[in-house]
Amino acid sequence: MDFHVPAAYVEYVESFKKFVAEHLAPNLSAWYSAGEIPRDFFRELGSGGFLGFDVENGSPREQTVFKQSLLQEHLGTISPGVGVAVLVQISLGTKGVLLFGNEKQKSALIPPASRGEVLLCVGNTEPTAGSDVAGIASKAERVDGGWVLNGTKSYVTNGYISDFALMTAVSDPEAPRNGRLSMYLVDLISKGITRTPLNKKVWIPSDLTRIQMKNVFVPEENLVGAPGRGLQQVLEIFTNSRITISALTLGTAAGAFRAGVDHANRRSIFGRKVIDFQAKSFEAADFYSKIEAARMVLWKTCWEKDSGMDFKLGASISKYLTVNLAREVGIWAADLFGGASVVFEHPIHKFPMDAWASSLGEGTQDVQKLIIFREMMKRGGV
Repeated sequence: MDFHVPAAYVEYVESFKKFVAEHLAPNLSAWYSAGEIPRDFFRELGSGGFLGFDVENGSPREQTVFKQSLLQEHLGTISPGVGVAVLVQISLGTKGVLLFGNEKQKSALIPPASRGEVLLCVGNTEPTAGSDVAGIASKAERVDGGWVLNGTKSYVTNGYISDFALMTAVSDPEAPRNGRLSMYLVDLISKGITRTPLNKKVWIPSDLTRIQMKNVFVPEENLVGAPGRGLQQVLEIFTNSRITISALTLGTAAGAFRAGVDHANRRSIFGRKVIDFQAKSFEAADFYSKIEAARMVLWKTCWEKDSGMDFKLGASISKYLTVNLAREVGIWAADLFGGASVVFEHPIHKFPMDAWASSLGEGTQDVQKLIIFREMMKRGGV
């Protein structure tokens, strides 16, 4: 296994850093105050080739997950809230169409999505069902020419700014749990759709939205994948996106760590720089080692995915390790800043809050432990 980052990837990341410095960093404060990300930013990302696809012979071709993860890690160091909005567009909405859409759906949606002209999200979690995906209550009733959907999706990132959502709903209530659900491409300006932004305090400035569906007609051509396979499809989408959310969470940890060390190297107390106290220098060494270790696990998982290997175990281990790390480092860095860390506008404030958010996306820590245990036992233990 080669741990060397290809020169083309290094150049790509450097160009992305310049893009972030020009198009993201100067606008963050205004976006945080407004609590939203302008759609034009997604078009700018698409124009730069930063939405998960490269153009080959005039057509979009999906980038390797390693390449995507390098960008997500950098976004996490600057703004995990912007990072998760980009992740949803690439790794949830567009990825779902790429994995399960028919040729007509792919040709209609993937090119404009890769340019940031069409925004996509996934609606799955409901008031009574999150980790238990099979327990959702939204219903899809077959009618002439398609389906009618009723139900509520509780926490949809990018739900307010997106054009379409991949929605799961019960299409056959009499079927076994693993055959009850189907997935639908729902136009979010359809009659019967109500979108309500939620007042969250994490992953700002991305939106978190409640989407209610009341007698929403979805044409038959907007069924995504096979009928009755909605559970398997949404779980596969989440398994894939665990890699990039791990990269985002690693960036959250790295961003907090960098801010904490820089501050401890500037701040003096009792006549000495904070970083010169052995307790703090040892803590910094410990976290640096953990960041490096988590990055290696993540890169190994990227290698497995990009090589066509089974990456399910690695994705959950990466998610589990990076979340634990981001939580620990975020609090450590905030403590170094003292009272300033509780001020909403202070840059350090977002890191422990966004680490908390990362623990919920693509499955909680308990869900990751369940997957890790099951995959471990399939492999015969240690």
